[in-house]
Amino acid sequence: MKILIYILSAVALALIIYNATKIDFNNPFEGVSVVSLITIFASLCALILLQILRVSRKIEEKSKK
Repeated sequence: MKILIYILSAVALALIIYNATKIDFNNPFEGVSVVSLITIFASLCALILLQILRVSRKIEEKSKK
């Protein structure tokens, strides 16, 4: 499960980087830029949730010992 969390984090980070290149900074709320912003926001949410899961698993392991 630990490896899966790191793989999904890397995919989310790659999506953030890719979509950051697609943003038109002159018109950030029109066309493809809106989709890119939404995808960046969703990827950031996924990263936060994955890190919460990782920390909660560490806490669970320590509480069992």
